[in-house]
Amino acid sequence: MTDHKVLIIDDEPDIRELLEITISRMGIETQSAKDVSSAIAALDENNFDLCLTDMKLPDGEGLEIIEHIQKHFPATPVAMITAFGSIETAINALKAGAFDFLNKPIDLDRLRELIDTALKVSVSGDVVEYSDQVQLLGNASTIESLRQKITKLSRSQAPVYISGESGSGKEVVARLIHANGPRGSKPFIPVNCGAIPSELMESEFFGHVKGSFTGALENKKGLFEAAQGGTLFLDEVADLPLPMQVKLLRAIQEKAIRKVGSNEEIPIDVRILSATHKNLAGEVEAERFRNDLFYRINVIELKVPPLRERTEDIPLLADFALAKLANEWQMEKPSLSKEALGILKSYGFPGNVRELENTLERAFTLCENNQITEQDLQLTVDAAVTENINSSLYEPQDPELAFGSLEDFLENMESKAIKLALEKTRWNKTAAAELLGMSFRQLRYRLKKLNLEE
Repeated sequence: MTDHKVLIIDDEPDIRELLEITISRMGIETQSAKDVSSAIAALDENNFDLCLTDMKLPDGEGLEIIEHIQKHFPATPVAMITAFGSIETAINALKAGAFDFLNKPIDLDRLRELIDTALKVSVSGDVVEYSDQVQLLGNASTIESLRQKITKLSRSQAPVYISGESGSGKEVVARLIHANGPRGSKPFIPVNCGAIPSELMESEFFGHVKGSFTGALENKKGLFEAAQGGTLFLDEVADLPLPMQVKLLRAIQEKAIRKVGSNEEIPIDVRILSATHKNLAGEVEAERFRNDLFYRINVIELKVPPLRERTEDIPLLADFALAKLANEWQMEKPSLSKEALGILKSYGFPGNVRELENTLERAFTLCENNQITEQDLQLTVDAAVTENINSSLYEPQDPELAFGSLEDFLENMESKAIKLALEKTRWNKTAAAELLGMSFRQLRYRLKKLNLEE
């Protein structure tokens, strides 16, 4: 017997006995409860490494137990046992904090896989672990919050939909969820759904058998098989064609795949993480993405903030990027001039962290005397921030402005535009002038004319 202990909660004696025998044969101690009240009493009196609970109990529901464990024993994974095909119930359990779910009638192989995975969950995983390849840098409050969510989600098997703009770091987040969870030692398989030709998509995902179509010269494993025991990351999932969405939904729900040209079903044990820069709910509304698949992969949504919402992290990100480049190129790390750093902090970066890294790589190759200057960055006026300023300018004006003289109205608009630009650039006048499309001398003249000098 191991030191592990599992709590089984079910009001059917036959189910309890089946679970007790199966788990005991794995060398794991068990304890059983037949209802919510006795289960909570057992949880308060003992330490358990896993809890298995039925959904319907005589004095309540399994969701009550999940909520109790989440509140009082958050390190203990809990799996829900649901009626076969009750996907909505399973999803509600995952949203409430369940580690995973099992369908009735219980597949014993699937049960053993779930237990093995659950018992690997670290009871001390309070901090997101990093490697040299995977980093989530930043001290902004949004990043701290993201780290906490990654820690929590890494302990679950719930499908996670990672939303965010292109270049914001969605794959980094997916890799951290995988690496910090019980599947961390197993494969992480990323796939860009928009990069696979539609005619090859089924074969890429599910594999094929030799001779199943022209060009199928040998048996091939698909992405699901490659990710067996680990995580399949579906990047740009919104780009999947509708016919493939149907097949993907079936694979996720049935936890099984069928290779092209084969009638044999292959069981799969894969966690699904997905991402897109598109508005997936909008794609559903436009009928370009299936609602049932959206419901299945979007059990929990995790938003990655754009770089412009955490500009305080830019110096840290820039320093890390330059140090990495210097190490790769075996050169001394260059410094950033004060003006260059000001430009970086004022630029909107529509391409986010990826654009920042590309900008610095280009500047590194151009700079002289081992210092990156404003000119080396070659950043043009930020259209995103300019649009933001323009939209702010044309908000409804105060009633009295509409009836003032045209000159007063225009001066007010000009003053507002300059103030917005200065706020965006943290009162860096050089960067503000760049943002407004004027020279530094022109900006100084307008500041003086409008009595905006400090």
